Amino acid sequence: MEGEGGAAAAAAIRHRTVEANGISMHVAEAGPEDGGGRPAVLFLHGFPELWYSWRHQMAHLASRGYRCVAPDLRGYGGTDAPPDVDSYSAFHVVGDAVALLDALGLPKVFVVGHDWGAIIAWYLCLFRPDRVAALVNTSVAFMRHVFIRAGPGAVKTTEQFHRAYGPTYYICRFQEPGVAEKEFAPAHARHLMTRILCNRFSERKEADGEHPQQPDADPLPAWLAEADIDYFAAAFEKTGFTGAINYYRNMDRNWELAAPWADAKVSVPTKFIVGDGDLTYHYAGIQDYLHKGGFKEDVPLLEELVVIPGAGHFIQQERAQEVSEHIYSFIAKF
Repeated sequence: MEGEGGAAAAAAIRHRTVEANGISMHVAEAGPEDGGGRPAVLFLHGFPELWYSWRHQMAHLASRGYRCVAPDLRGYGGTDAPPDVDSYSAFHVVGDAVALLDALGLPKVFVVGHDWGAIIAWYLCLFRPDRVAALVNTSVAFMRHVFIRAGPGAVKTTEQFHRAYGPTYYICRFQEPGVAEKEFAPAHARHLMTRILCNRFSERKEADGEHPQQPDADPLPAWLAEADIDYFAAAFEKTGFTGAINYYRNMDRNWELAAPWADAKVSVPTKFIVGDGDLTYHYAGIQDYLHKGGFKEDVPLLEELVVIPGAGHFIQQERAQEVSEHIYSFIAKF
């Protein structure tokens, strides 16, 4: 089982704290420091995750000579969590990534993102394409109307989700300070992480279809070990979920701030991977956008679009070997 490899993969990880963009960042690394002269690989995790979500991919690429760098994003794990909600904008988090690369002496990197990490990666490629050798993004496609205020009929991001899914949709519920914190209490971290990782953001069980305080009934899937749940739970019991949820509270702000890039293209070589059971693959109109030319128009250097049958949202853990091979086969070309 892939989950059983988590402890072994984590054992090869080096940990350090890096001062970057005014905060202290916990960074996990693997592989040779020089990366064999190739760009390092920067991994950006999603909600509610940690660097640990990339443990399998880091082991896979490190064994092939790549330097792998996976920070806990601001508000998560061992990285600082500023108290101000406004400190979680895309400008701040992209700033963290660029400052981290500067601190580590990495002029250009391969970027691999998932979920919120994918959103940040899209913004990074728009704002600072000079720092990205190539991009492998997973789960969340580039969606201009969601990420960027563009055009005379532009509708705020949260309003788009409200219209599509109603006020109980998790992105809508997360907007009001304190409401989500009651649902996502640190004391419930183990239960929450179990429910979320097992099924919560899949198309089969939509994000607002289950209450996270329902009892755990099903056994863990083969790809997820108790030790993996232990790692996530220990981190969120300590930090809580507010920092993570604050990313959602900046969606409208990001949309406004990104207006100067209203007509910009993602101009880096790109591969996109999504599971056909991922909730994000079932957003209204997204499959037409992905498969009928719209995505390629916005991301003109898109080289590969991979849809993995039967895979859910946490694809880099659920299909660890397959995703690792997809990443390697793409970045090895550069």
